[in-house]
Amino acid sequence: MVIDPLERWRAYGEKPDFAGPLSYGGAPLTQDPTLLAGFDVAIIGAPTDDLVSDRPGARFGPRAIRAASCPAGPELETRVDAFAQLRIVDYGDAAVLPADPERTHEAIEATVGEVLDAGVIPIVLGGDHSIAEPDVRACANRHGPLGLVHFDTHTDTGTEVFGVAISHGTPMYRLVREGHVNPKRYVQIGLRGYWPGEPEFAWQREHGIRAFFMHDVRDRGIDAVVADAVRVVGDGPVFLTVDVDVLDPAFAPGTGTPEPGGMTSLELLTAVREVAAQLDVVGADVVEVIPTAVASTDITALVADRIVRQILNGIALHRR
Repeated sequence: MVIDPLERWRAYGEKPDFAGPLSYGGAPLTQDPTLLAGFDVAIIGAPTDDLVSDRPGARFGPRAIRAASCPAGPELETRVDAFAQLRIVDYGDAAVLPADPERTHEAIEATVGEVLDAGVIPIVLGGDHSIAEPDVRACANRHGPLGLVHFDTHTDTGTEVFGVAISHGTPMYRLVREGHVNPKRYVQIGLRGYWPGEPEFAWQREHGIRAFFMHDVRDRGIDAVVADAVRVVGDGPVFLTVDVDVLDPAFAPGTGTPEPGGMTSLELLTAVREVAAQLDVVGADVVEVIPTAVASTDITALVADRIVRQILNGIALHRR
């Protein structure tokens, strides 16, 4: 069954954000994989934060991002209306299990796989950044080794965090090590702060991973950095992963490991749209949103919604 949250408001062309069944942007909602055929993009929730090293609460992120989403319409800069140009469905949440990260990751990978097997692009709402491992693995198992564009304060290429190998600080190391990500097509943007250290950066240099720091964005501008990132990643399938802590805490205070001195929301929204417009994005996720208020009054969930919306706009532009 497909539920259309707009059904009772069809005569008006849109519904109030606060009314009707909750789905991303009022998109049709289904949990039946046999009904995915014909859609272009599926939104999936991955509400888990069992593997964080600092503040918990990202398990509430998917619901908050859906609640913060606004009605569809053309984005004023590009005049692109992703909801008019793409068929978007909300595929609900993966069957996560509290305190069981292994089976939770299996459920996320299986749910993302159902979307991919239907020929649909998955966009996953986290959840902590450990979900990138099952998200990317599902895509790589169908598309081969992927390029990766990674917006983050941190590299997430640790071999372990507090002695734990599977963590929100280790997924990119594991994905490269297991061959799911081609390190020479892997770009990080927005790094700053105090972690990781030289061992992680030495490993990255050895494997050819390209890192753009926040001082590169400051000194050169986000447009130049994104242009370089697109050149490095090049042709072929790409996964786009966005940790909202890449933003300055003034723009995203609700996150697990905030670090002052980050991007503005305008810089990030422009960047993700350009990446999705110029590269062959086969999957994406937005992670580490810890809601601190209700619906659109939660500024972190609101900016996360707009990140997803700009990824969708970029995909629509790429298909023109």
